[in-house]
Amino acid sequence: MLLWEEYCDANSDSFSYSWFCERYKEWAGRLKLTLRQVHVAGEKLFVDYSGHTMEVVDGLTGEVRSAQIFVAVLGASNYTYAEASLSQSLPDWIASHVRAFAYFGGVARQTVSDNLKAGITRACFHEPMVNRTYADLARHYRTAIVPARPYRPRDKAKVEVGVQIVGRWILARLRNRRFFSLASLNEAIHALLVDLNDRPLRSWGRSRRDLFEELDRPALTPLPDEPYQYAEWKRCRVNLDYHAEITKHYYSVPHHLVHQEVEARITQKTLELFLRGKRVASHLRSTRRIVRPRFASICRAHIAATATGSMSAFVPKPPRSAPMSRR
Repeated sequence: MLLWEEYCDANSDSFSYSWFCERYKEWAGRLKLTLRQVHVAGEKLFVDYSGHTMEVVDGLTGEVRSAQIFVAVLGASNYTYAEASLSQSLPDWIASHVRAFAYFGGVARQTVSDNLKAGITRACFHEPMVNRTYADLARHYRTAIVPARPYRPRDKAKVEVGVQIVGRWILARLRNRRFFSLASLNEAIHALLVDLNDRPLRSWGRSRRDLFEELDRPALTPLPDEPYQYAEWKRCRVNLDYHAEITKHYYSVPHHLVHQEVEARITQKTLELFLRGKRVASHLRSTRRIVRPRFASICRAHIAATATGSMSAFVPKPPRSAPMSRR
């Protein structure tokens, strides 16, 4: 429809839209049979990246970067969300989910995703392995991550169609514009996104927004009190000095956990250490500049606990250029 409208604007003597529809029906009639899926209100949210990208120009250096387009579609209403990010890395993938949930004002019971390496550690038909940070996000929002089967795009047909719709009605309209920041690109996308969701669906006679208000919005799970804070997970082993090394810093744990393998949850400001799902230590994340390969950060509370314990722990002496943390 968009290409036909632009064609008519550029040519006074043009073919009618009905002629195009006739040719399209002939082509669609030769397609393979497919199973019709029934989508329950509030049950599934489909997410994926578009194959098309948008250019963002750095105003200072002139460097041109390709912005990735994240698309999310609710199953029952086809209500759509889209935004641009600089990469498909795990931080951008998680941040796009958080903003999508906020846009919808709720969370579906299942989140059906592509087998993106940032979110899915191992693609498997029976037991797919989800990235720990992605699973942490799902736990925070009380949704289940259900990856589509590898090479089975029809498992997420809703978002596949949503990607096409976003490409035709949003990205195609912006293809002749130049953007000098990611914020300005997203502002333009969101302006056209409102028009997309308000456009009546031909088969329904109603817009995506109307269907969303009637079907999906009442069935969505409410958002938690606080949005998810991005965190990475890392496995590490406690050294003989009852410290675990994380990002070239040492963080102490109770002395009886020497030689144990623990899991570290790393956020921008804090660091938590877990043993078999139970938190055993919590620290403010060290922001000191690293001048040598390793740097000691010692918690005095754990030193006091060790002094009364049954073992005598060795605390490494930090170099003069990297003074000991007093936290």
